[in-house]
Amino acid sequence: MSLLEGKTVVVSGVGAGLGHQIATAVVRDGGNAVLGARTEANLAKSAAGIDPEGTRTAYRATDITDEGQCEALAELARERFGGIDAVVHVAAWDSYFGGVEDADFATWASVIDVNLLGTLRMTRACLPALKENGGSVVFIGTQSAVAAPSQVKQAAYAASKGALTSAMYSLARELGPYRIRVNTVLPGWMWGPPVQAYVQFTAHTEGVPEDEVLGRLTGRMALPDLATDGDVADAAVFLASDRARAITGQSLLVNAGELMH
Repeated sequence: MSLLEGKTVVVSGVGAGLGHQIATAVVRDGGNAVLGARTEANLAKSAAGIDPEGTRTAYRATDITDEGQCEALAELARERFGGIDAVVHVAAWDSYFGGVEDADFATWASVIDVNLLGTLRMTRACLPALKENGGSVVFIGTQSAVAAPSQVKQAAYAASKGALTSAMYSLARELGPYRIRVNTVLPGWMWGPPVQAYVQFTAHTEGVPEDEVLGRLTGRMALPDLATDGDVADAAVFLASDRARAITGQSLLVNAGELMH
């Protein structure tokens, strides 16, 4: 039997990178994927690439700062596939850079509204369906929530994701009696569209080959290659599946061994 045979998984934040890879892995492993993101065109493109026949995917434009839209995505899963077995949260605001000294705290509040409160809104919208048979909630966090990055400053993003990891512990205890598990995947440098863009930009800015910039990153790892967004997707799908039925309240670093925690 496939890892997610007959299961329905809601995936928020489906674009060209990690969200698409997670939805792809869900369908690959026998499940139904219900896709949410703010831009409907991105959802349509992702769904068509994953499931051309449209029998194993459904999607709806969803802004996770809007409670009603979160509830509508959860309802779509119930309408199309009869329920929800897992939700994987990828949607995040990760494009605001800087530290505390130069912080615009109004923007910090918006980052927290998306990354922390938005994820919890989407979780709550899925709870009635998850409570029916138990299931899994998987947060996508970040390594920078537990170790300050040396390459870029993303203090607001790290703080919001760190708060989400703390919320995980409370949720795991709160929802455990319903057989709902709550876990977090913490990616480090992850080869996918954002890191590819970082490598290209840095190489262009410094006038050096892209391999040199990439080498600076891989030189920090225990393994000789960066984790990919596909690797992170596989970890998320494992935690969403019944093979992780005794795992809750845990954070899993997927980072090629850059940080061992």
